[in-house]
Formats: sequence, C-alpha cells, structure tokens
Amino acid sequence: MTEYAKGTFTIDGWDQETFDEAEAEGATLAQATVTKTFTGDLTGTSSTRILMCTTQVETSAAYVGFERFSGTAGGRTGTFVLHHSATADADAGQALHWAIVPDSGTGDLRTIRGTGQITVDADGGHAYTLEYTL
Repeated sequence: MTEYAKGTFTIDGWDQETFDEAEAEGATLAQATVTKTFTGDLTGTSSTRILMCTTQVETSAAYVGFERFSGTAGGRTGTFVLHHSATADADAGQALHWAIVPDSGTGDLRTIRGTGQITVDADGGHAYTLEYTL
C-alpha cells in the first residue's frame, strides 16, 4: 500500500567548503555537510552530504547528495537513505527530487521504497512530500 508523507524541515547546520573555483568565469564546485530536523509525517533528524555547483547566474545551480534520515515515518521507527538530485534555473525554476535508496532502511523502515520532492517557499522555508511503500 502506498503511503504519503508531507511536512517541513529546518536546516540546523550547514558546513560548506569550496574545492574548485573558477578564476574569472564559470562555475564553482563545493561540498557541504547539512543537518536537519523534520516535522510533520516524518519526525526526526538527518545528516546530509551534498556536492554543489553554482554559476555566475545567482539563480542557476545544481546539487546531488545523500541523506540519512533517522526517526519515524507513518508511526514506524528506523532509518533510511535519501538520494538527492536538484537543479535551479532562472528560466525553468527549481526541481528538487528525492529517491529512497533501495534496501537502505533499518528497523521498522527496513523495506521502505519511494520518491519525493522538496519545495522552498519565498521566505526560504523548506517543505517535503514523500510517496513510499513498506
């Protein structure tokens, strides 16, 4: 049976380091470790490692990453890993997608599978949706 989770998360920590920066023009490559707290249908915390690419156009960027969520989903406790893929384009807007890494779940979430997305509102608040099966 497919279940749906929605809610918000806050970014509690962001530790970023540039590892390749263009001298005059081009893109900058960086990595970051991010910690979050989730509320809503997912309750818990996470640790994320992302690789980012930012460009000279402030609204254009991309990132990929992995995030270990620890907490509850649908009243079940455990952990699972999310694979992130995101792009932002001044003309096309943002696309921020998640996929649960198959067989990454533990505890009551051992068999979890699913996909979802993140949305960012005008004030910088983050919301999520996740469609999953157990």
